[in-house]
Amino acid sequence: MNKEFTVEDRLKERIKELSCLYSISRVLRKHQDDVEATLKEICEITKNAWRHPEAAIVQLKYTNFDIKTGAIPSKYIFQESRLSDHQENLGYIRVYYDSAYFDNTEFLEEEQQLLDQISIEISDFFERERIKEREELLRRKAEHNDRLAILGEITAGIAHELNTPLGNILGFAELIQANNKDDQTKNDLDKIIKASIYSREIVKKLMFFACEMPHQKQAQQIKPIIEQALSLLGPNLKKAGISCQFKIDEENLIIPIDIVQFTQIIFNLVINAIYVSTPQSYIEILVSHTKDTMLMEVKDQGPGIAKTFRKKVFHPFYSTKPLGEGSGLGLSVVHGIVKAHQGEIKIVDNIPNGSNFKISLPLHP
Repeated sequence: MNKEFTVEDRLKERIKELSCLYSISRVLRKHQDDVEATLKEICEITKNAWRHPEAAIVQLKYTNFDIKTGAIPSKYIFQESRLSDHQENLGYIRVYYDSAYFDNTEFLEEEQQLLDQISIEISDFFERERIKEREELLRRKAEHNDRLAILGEITAGIAHELNTPLGNILGFAELIQANNKDDQTKNDLDKIIKASIYSREIVKKLMFFACEMPHQKQAQQIKPIIEQALSLLGPNLKKAGISCQFKIDEENLIIPIDIVQFTQIIFNLVINAIYVSTPQSYIEILVSHTKDTMLMEVKDQGPGIAKTFRKKVFHPFYSTKPLGEGSGLGLSVVHGIVKAHQGEIKIVDNIPNGSNFKISLPLHP
């Protein structure tokens, strides 16, 4: 199908190329949200810029996009230009002809140069889209942090205002209880005292969550701290009929932590594990370390946590427990303490069943 290519033909092709680049630039400038529609339009513009547009098939392949202007022939020739994010090749744009009717002489050098320029435009477009996504993510994070800061201020104020009346309710209820002889009144007072204690615990967690959590980190031997916390939790474990196994790979492992806050981590994670565990099951606490990091795992044999909920459980006031049985602050407090210690916490499946809370803390922050 090859024919002699005159100067006039080359001039026409040059005009098509310039029109192509202008049209692609215009499409990219007016782009809103539909990336796929934008890329399809670019492919159609590219197709019409080639020497034989009625026979050309354009394919644009990039990450999860694979756009074609038609069916690619079983036997073909093609021109190609790679798409790049300036670090690695992530795709390509190609123009195909059916090799039964065309040979490589049908492709012009100018067309290859045009295709290279189009690939630069598309690569730059994807880079701008990534920058927009990062900016949007940063904006959402900033808004989220602002909301949390406002929530913290409101929460601290509410907690402070509630603390005094709750203390009065509890004190007067205990005073009446001490002088009471009536069984029905005693039962009612027991309920008031339990509700007041429960409410005061929520207030304590609210204040802990709302504050900046100042910590006094000192190099501490980790094993005695965990053993002390488990000793205090002994009655809870016994009442639930659950055992706890603690293993550490280095008896004298030392790590810079705030003892009170680290104990709070143990308390919250073990109490949660007790809540989801069945009688006669067991909880594991495993501590290991590398040169720079301590890893602590708290494993239970409960029903586990679905992957869709694993991030939500660290949000303040999110709870899977029935109303009145959980404040939704325990794990958010744990998350805050871990972050304050420059560490990370995540949830993975425990094998064969249950959840595994994995906490990593730096040995040398």
